Amino acid sequence: MREAVIESLDHEGRGVSHVDGKTIFIEGALPGERVSFASYKVKPNYEQAEAVRVLEASSQRVVPACEYFGVCGGCSMQHLEPSAQVAAKQRVLENALWHIGRLRAEVLYPAIVGPAWGYRYRARLSVRQVPSKGGILIGFHERRSSYISDMRRCPILPPHVSALLPALHDLVAGMSIPDRIPQIEVAVGEGITVLVFRHLLPLTKKDEALLRAFGEAAGVQVWLQLTGPDSCRRLHPADAPGLAYTLPEFGVAMAFRPTDFTQVNMGINRLLMRRSMQLLDPQPGERIADLFCGLGNFSLPIAKLGAHVVGVEGSDALVRRAAENAAANGLAATSEFHAANLFEATEDSIDALGSLDKMLIDPPREGAIAVVKALGPTAPWRIVYVSCNPATLARDAAVLFHEKGYRLKGAGIANMFPQTSHVESIALFERD
Repeated sequence: MREAVIESLDHEGRGVSHVDGKTIFIEGALPGERVSFASYKVKPNYEQAEAVRVLEASSQRVVPACEYFGVCGGCSMQHLEPSAQVAAKQRVLENALWHIGRLRAEVLYPAIVGPAWGYRYRARLSVRQVPSKGGILIGFHERRSSYISDMRRCPILPPHVSALLPALHDLVAGMSIPDRIPQIEVAVGEGITVLVFRHLLPLTKKDEALLRAFGEAAGVQVWLQLTGPDSCRRLHPADAPGLAYTLPEFGVAMAFRPTDFTQVNMGINRLLMRRSMQLLDPQPGERIADLFCGLGNFSLPIAKLGAHVVGVEGSDALVRRAAENAAANGLAATSEFHAANLFEATEDSIDALGSLDKMLIDPPREGAIAVVKALGPTAPWRIVYVSCNPATLARDAAVLFHEKGYRLKGAGIANMFPQTSHVESIALFERD
């Protein structure tokens, strides 16, 4: 068995070491530790491995709170003390900006942090029927595997959702098509919890009766989805309020469907909204673009602060939802929403949005390379970029900095996904 001393963490939360001239990425190892390891992937220049034994432990190592840690692929950093997780993520952001973008932020913002557990208000639980493993399995995928980690609790889910897992096993096992229910989607809003049961074949009346009884006993709404997201419909109760979340600091409420994209961590989303509005500083009379606007998460606070917001989103359904949310919050007069593919943005398509004073960009993991390349001489002087992928943020920041004349005034992380290696970040760009 080979040994290594861990030098740092990579962007996936793996320990990094060098042995015999090769870089070794070791799952379950922390900086400063000496571990024995076994490799599961060997390449000419690097190896991927897992720690077999910790010979000298870090003072920042803690006992994972979940018994499924190490098997379940949902979390990779539970063995690291929470504040150290945050520091590691800040370094991932800084390293990406320098090694990919060749730039450094003028200011590093304090990390946005919240509760380390019970934060995940959105989740997609996989379901499998595996008789050899006892029947119904419900949980997240195992690490490096398509198998399901069978969970009876999950401490990153809200406690009331975690408590439902044992009963969900029994529920699915009692249905007519337990092998044709691949997913249960969880969506939690203000005082409302929805479970969406994806089913590949029609349910029987008995199945629906079982689901109604479960929903009644658990105090949750039960929805069904037979095909795509548009097929999602409420089963129980027949008449009930829809999902929504609030941003109390800005006095707005966002209605959403269970299958709509919303931020997983509502507490961090509120703090991220505060930071983004402080940096963007919307003023009455300004026109501000919100690109990849979704259902209006950033758009409505911008409008609430007095600016005119121009939201652009690729999904027609989300554009409709954003406009409905703006109207419901009395902001229709200071907001407009358009459907467009921002991955194909051009200088002409950006100019067609009209004169813009500022811009907020909140793209998916792929980033916004077409948007930043399309910014011309009349582009906004201030851009706030919210990112869920430090690598694509750094790539796009390089274009803004080296080609478009923007300065990277500041950057920092938001710990949207505690216990995982996922890094959410926010950056401020300005030019003269």
